Amino acid sequence: MVKRCIGCQVSLVVLFAVVVCLDHAAALQVTSTGPQTVKKAQGENVILGCTYSESPSDVGQLDVEWSIVSPDMTQKDNLILAYSGGQEYQLASPDLKSRLKFVGDPSRGDATISITSLRASETATYQCKVKKPPGIDSRKITLIVLVRPSVPKCWVENGEEIGSSVSLRCKSSEGSIPLTYKWTREAGSMPATATQNPQTGQLLISNHSQSYTGSYICEVSNEVGKEQCKYTLKAYNPTNKAGIIAGAVIGALLLLLLLLLLIWLLICCCQKRRYQKETANEIKEDAAAPESRPASRHSSYRSIRSYHTHHGIIYNSMKNSQPNRTQSGHSNTYTDRSQVPPQVSLPASDYKPPLRYDSRYGYPV
Repeated sequence: MVKRCIGCQVSLVVLFAVVVCLDHAAALQVTSTGPQTVKKAQGENVILGCTYSESPSDVGQLDVEWSIVSPDMTQKDNLILAYSGGQEYQLASPDLKSRLKFVGDPSRGDATISITSLRASETATYQCKVKKPPGIDSRKITLIVLVRPSVPKCWVENGEEIGSSVSLRCKSSEGSIPLTYKWTREAGSMPATATQNPQTGQLLISNHSQSYTGSYICEVSNEVGKEQCKYTLKAYNPTNKAGIIAGAVIGALLLLLLLLLLIWLLICCCQKRRYQKETANEIKEDAAAPESRPASRHSSYRSIRSYHTHHGIIYNSMKNSQPNRTQSGHSNTYTDRSQVPPQVSLPASDYKPPLRYDSRYGYPV
């Protein structure tokens, strides 16, 4: 009895598994195959496949959705293109909308899309989801848009003197990493003393000689493209470094001498100006006083002409005699005693007070 129960349970499990497998095989399924990661160069076109198959049990309305999966699991995916009810809906940004479209007919099992003129900013994971109740299935494709290397620039460092170490450099300003550099010689093999760095693009040639001259090509590459540049290497005889140093020293000394001469000339010029200024001041101090104006002499002459004699006084020429001075108060009194009789007495009515000399006019008043 126990054995019969165990056999019945096993039969039921097997039957359930078969039903599940048959149901899964008959349900809607995305059948596209190919790499899950696609790498393309910027500016190229890409086709993202999404074909599917239906089952008789899928009787609901067909819905197809293409979206950009958000890196943040807490954020919603960005829906860019949809097909529902026989209509196509463009939901992407205006910049992407003009370059995004369905390639096949979504209603006939082909929801493949294409994106033209790819840009580096469009690197993302894209998801195709097909729903036809009760069936539903999806597929994710990671698109990586890489930038091609730009044309590199080739140049030389440390000169090209014979016997020295010569460094050839190569650098590309644009391009998705990793960038790989490789130097080759256009004619002949690489110098035995040459070493190169694929990451920095440097080719170092030790003990440079005339036999190492010629054209060298640098090629830079990444996963989506490559570019190259060329440099023609030359060889020059070593310069006379001692002569260059001596010339530099002599030039510096001459420049210093010229500077000192200029300073000396400036000092001499300042001293000369100071001397001229001091001489001019001394001449002004020793200059004679200006003569009196003619108007002053005429004024004195008119004063003398308008002078009237006074009664009781006898006048003589200034050349022959000088009047006697006596102090009285703050003014001087002048009398000519030799001309006045000592015993002459005048009436009171005819008496006149003595004249006083006034320095302002130059004569007695």
